[in-house]
Amino acid sequence: MPNRTLNPDALRLEESFFAEENAKLLDKLREEAKDKERRDALRAALRIDDEGVVDALVELDLYPETVVAFGLVPLIEVAWADWEIHDKEREAVLKAAFDRGIEPGSTTCELLENWLTRRPGPEMLETWKHYVGVIVENMDSNNRALLRDGVMAQAKGIAEAAGGFLGFGSKISEAEQKVLDDLAKAFE
Repeated sequence: MPNRTLNPDALRLEESFFAEENAKLLDKLREEAKDKERRDALRAALRIDDEGVVDALVELDLYPETVVAFGLVPLIEVAWADWEIHDKEREAVLKAAFDRGIEPGSTTCELLENWLTRRPGPEMLETWKHYVGVIVENMDSNNRALLRDGVMAQAKGIAEAAGGFLGFGSKISEAEQKVLDDLAKAFE
């Protein structure tokens, strides 16, 4: 039977090999944990449980912070539809942001508050439309509809927040409906 005792150099080489393999496996485990955490955060940010939508967002290398901004642009646009933001609209936008995990006082919250104070330029909406176009281009029609319905439901909620003229009539103004229709077209 051959002697299986390794000389010190061979032993160090073997230990080095296994250390490298262990490091690779640990890195893989860390990446898998990051991926799961990212997927969970995307689900929470968009309030979507559909794995197909989450897969499409991950494939596009999107992160929760990006998706949060993605979801807020329609809300801001609807709130500014009549060129002023009513207190109830402001409250509804901030509530939607906080529900998505935006912390009061955070940089994202400060940005949102700036958008609620000064109307963003039209380039923000155009950028959002382009962004949506890229995202939905790679989705099947069912996932596209799920994403659209989620975004549009929140945008409609902002439009309804002001409650019509003195609380009477339609809860959604003509200007707000025009913005909602424009936003919906971005998903086609």
